[in-house]
Amino acid sequence: MTTPDLKNGSEDIVRPIVNFSPSLWGDRFYSFSIDNQIAQGYEKEIEILKEQTRKMLLLASTSAEILKFIDVLERLRIAYHFEKEIEDQLRLIYTATQEEANDDLEMAALKFRLLRQHDVFSSFVDTNNRFKDTSNVKDLLSLYEASFIRTHGDDLLEDALSFATARLQGAASLTQSSTTLEKLVLHALEQPLHTGMPRIETRFFISIYQQEDDSHRNDMLLHFAKLDFNFLQMLHKQELSEISRWWKELDFVTTLPYARDRAVECFFWALGVYYEPQYSKARVMLAKNILMVSILDDTYDAYGTIEELEVYTDAICKWDISEMDRLPNYMKISYKALLELFEADDADLSKSKRSYAVHHGKERMKELVRCYFIEAKWFIEGHQPQFAEYLHNSFVSCTYYLLATISCYGVNSADEQVFDWLMKNPKILEASVALCRTIDDLATFDVEKDRGQVIMGLNVT
Repeated sequence: MTTPDLKNGSEDIVRPIVNFSPSLWGDRFYSFSIDNQIAQGYEKEIEILKEQTRKMLLLASTSAEILKFIDVLERLRIAYHFEKEIEDQLRLIYTATQEEANDDLEMAALKFRLLRQHDVFSSFVDTNNRFKDTSNVKDLLSLYEASFIRTHGDDLLEDALSFATARLQGAASLTQSSTTLEKLVLHALEQPLHTGMPRIETRFFISIYQQEDDSHRNDMLLHFAKLDFNFLQMLHKQELSEISRWWKELDFVTTLPYARDRAVECFFWALGVYYEPQYSKARVMLAKNILMVSILDDTYDAYGTIEELEVYTDAICKWDISEMDRLPNYMKISYKALLELFEADDADLSKSKRSYAVHHGKERMKELVRCYFIEAKWFIEGHQPQFAEYLHNSFVSCTYYLLATISCYGVNSADEQVFDWLMKNPKILEASVALCRTIDDLATFDVEKDRGQVIMGLNVT
């Protein structure tokens, strides 16, 4: 498709333009502000409910009572108020008696190894190493959710997943006596708890918990969860309002019309990383950086020519405002905004003497645009990479290395050692990147195919 060149008005440059749909949200969140009186009322009542809940948690006597209570707290997403208390209670259960609950590393390590070695689920399998059949839907549902915490090589939990899934799928006739249990089963089969979006899962479970029988529902916890959910929602809307105003002031919708307008969606991504109130600043910083990445992504993927992108990549790698003079006019806009965003992050983090975090973010950004440029060349030139070549580049271009680093900007406990560790690409980060890349390729396959893009992980050989 031929489109005007934003530098000199020429219409003879053929660009890989993509017609992205406009934002669904408009200015809906632009002017939101928290009603302080309502917020203070929420906070006051939440503090009262926190104390009542803390007492209930500490008064729970048996392991079963404690575990079930903690499970409800976590599914209602109010457990973050009681991190220390929950940790203490779980430690007591783990060490069996309060007298053993000392910082005994040898015993902790020994029990962990032996419990793993003599698998805790082994008593529920028969002589053929198959799970004993059961019609207890609650048991099956708990086993199903537990199986998603398995690690590589956990054959028993792999079998548990297959066994529980098959039984739950055929359990419709067994759940007629409990509509809430039936809803939990159907939801879990579609969206396992361990892989769900926290705020969405919270909203779902609150609605389910509200329908439970009186004997299975704690109305105080339900009220607490609703208040906390509404309070956090106000906070999140205020953060989104700040981001929306910042985004609108940049005016990329007008100056860079080829790019996506996705402020709300990018904030939602950040909300999936952390939703708790203490990470408010971190969410805003992360969301702004995700938005900036979306502009860069669309510049490489949907507008820039090879010649322009080569200069753009070099300018970003040099990270110097004087490099703007070399760029086409439309690239100057995003380049200046990128540098200013990092300057703002640096100024903010310098207040707590953590500006070293931004240095690592810059290095990740440079790494990302180099890989963006390689993919742009592949696409424009019609090059089909070998699978290993594709993976090496696409693991970086999926943005997880960058965003994992930036997500730690606003986490005060992430000191310089944490960032040094992240920059070495530990296995947990590598695994997350591989998962992200695979899911992204599956999700975008049809879109990229329609666009004529051949550089896809599901196509390369």
